[in-house]
Amino acid sequence: MYNLTKEEEKILKKLDNDKKIQDFLNEIKINFEPNGDTCLSPRRVLREKKAHCIEGALLAYLAFRINGKKAWLVDLKTTKDDFEHVVCVFLKNGKYGAVSKTNHAVLRYREPVYNSVRELVMSYFHEYFDNKGRKTLRSFSNLVSLDKFSFDWIVSEDNLWDIHDYLDEVKHFPILNRKQIAGLRKADKIEIEAGKITEYKKK
Repeated sequence: MYNLTKEEEKILKKLDNDKKIQDFLNEIKINFEPNGDTCLSPRRVLREKKAHCIEGALLAYLAFRINGKKAWLVDLKTTKDDFEHVVCVFLKNGKYGAVSKTNHAVLRYREPVYNSVRELVMSYFHEYFDNKGRKTLRSFSNLVSLDKFSFDWIVSEDNLWDIHDYLDEVKHFPILNRKQIAGLRKADKIEIEAGKITEYKKK
């Protein structure tokens, strides 16, 4: 299936719900990209046992799909001086939730309790700030399916820049107007300190 090996398929078949997928992503190391920017395929994530946000989201997307469940990617855009984030969104009992790979204490898994994609995205807003406490989340994509791509991306040995660029270029919806941006309050010092907590340390 999807040109996966039996072992790869076995691993993904075991990840048959959102909790198992999230636990699996938490157990693999963060990809610090020591040799330059990457966008690893699910096969390479399974082999190299590391991932950053989009790589984790792609693996989660595949795990949902292999187990016969719908899933989508959602791209979160920020100000130019912060890092964007990609999550894998799923539906359970008519509510939206998200699986997320991150090295920080925030921007993580979201329970399937949200009525809309926007409502889900806004659950990340308060926590999404830079090291100076400036809240930086600005827009989000709608639900993105990867059905337009051939299955080759799943086992590719090349970086998946075509998917990366596609997510970047699809329509995004702003979450703030200029007055709201001008009126934003910075995160408190204790929040900034808490935001420095990481799961994996860079060697």
